[in-house]
Parts: sequence; structure tokens; C-alpha cells
Amino acid sequence: MKNTIIAPSLLACDFLNIEKEIAALELESNLWLHLDIMDGHFVPNLTFGHPIIKLIKAKTNLPLDAHFMVTNPQFHLETLKDVGLHIFTFHIEACERPLELIEQIKSYNIKAGISLRPGTPLESIDNETLKAVDLVLVMSVEPGFGGQGYIEGSTKRIETLAKRRQELKANFLIEVDGGINTETAKLAIAAGADALVAGSATFKGAPENYKNNIKNLRG
Repeated sequence: MKNTIIAPSLLACDFLNIEKEIAALELESNLWLHLDIMDGHFVPNLTFGHPIIKLIKAKTNLPLDAHFMVTNPQFHLETLKDVGLHIFTFHIEACERPLELIEQIKSYNIKAGISLRPGTPLESIDNETLKAVDLVLVMSVEPGFGGQGYIEGSTKRIETLAKRRQELKANFLIEVDGGINTETAKLAIAAGADALVAGSATFKGAPENYKNNIKNLRG
């Protein structure tokens, strides 16, 4: 069984008891905490700000997988460069010079990720960028809101990206975000995904159920 990385999206947790929710995941292996950071501009929704991210980091040793759905990723990088993020993922649509931003992210000892909307062609990320980046986040829903269904065609995009990775002999991880449940997880993993963002599928039931939920997502 492939030990796929599961990245529970904290947007789906009980935010009034977030410390207990995180503690329920603390001993899980191959697990990241996924932070959906939205600015109300790049996407219409608005989520937690930088002070909350810093507080979350102070309460966990789990790697923070931060997905910035924002118009100005450079600003957020400068503000959060010393927090201890594991991955800083920005959108190709929000960055004119992705290679420069990737270099900047890595200079702060943070892994660099790049993402794209479902309607953005994969070719928008050129080969040079794919060789430089640590992770590509494939959105299988439109970014901005949780609880959406997995978009048909996402699996083919994952397969195409995995094929490009092999052809380029690149080392980036493929992460998939949106509509992930036990059925769509199987499709994404079979297509070449290494990491799955799962919000409601992880935080389903009581905290003592989370471990089993994660196991079921891995198949």
C-alpha cells in the first residue's frame, strides 16, 4: 500500500476547538496540515490571517502545507518567512515570474509549491518551472470554497502531469485538492498523486475517528 501523504485542510475542522483537532492528528505518519489562505480578492472567500497561522505553528510539530490563494504571494511570503512553513504554494495565475518567486521561497528554507485553477492549462507551468519546484498542487475544484465535488477531468490532468514529471526526470510531488473522499482518492493516487488534501473526509465524526478516516483515504 502506498503511504500517500494526507493533508487535512483545517478549514474543515472545528475551529472553536482547533487545538484539540490538531492534537488528534499529531501522531499520524506522513501527514501535513493544510492551510487554505485566501485574500477575498484572488478568490471571493476570506480565511484566517497571519496571526492565526503563527498560533497554529506554535501548537504543532506537523508540517504546515500552506496554499496561498492570493493576488500578491510575495507579500505573504515576506510576512510569514520566519514562521516555519514546510511548503509555500502560490498560484501560477497570480505570478508573472514564478522562477524568481520559487528561488525566493527556497532562500528562506521553505519548499516551493505551485498551483493552478482547474481551467488553467497545465502548459502554463513550463518545464523549467517544473524542474525547479518541489510540489505542484492540482486543484480538482474551483479554489475558494470547501465541500465541492471532484471535477471530472482532474484525474487526466494528474496523469498528464505525472507523465511530464517522468519525461523531465523532475522530482516535484503532485498534490491534489478538492472533492477528495475514499473513491476519488483512489483515482488520484492511481493517476500519480503523492499527496491528497482532504478536509471533510478527515474531520468526519469524532476526533477518535480521524485516524481511521485517514487510513481509508490511503486505500
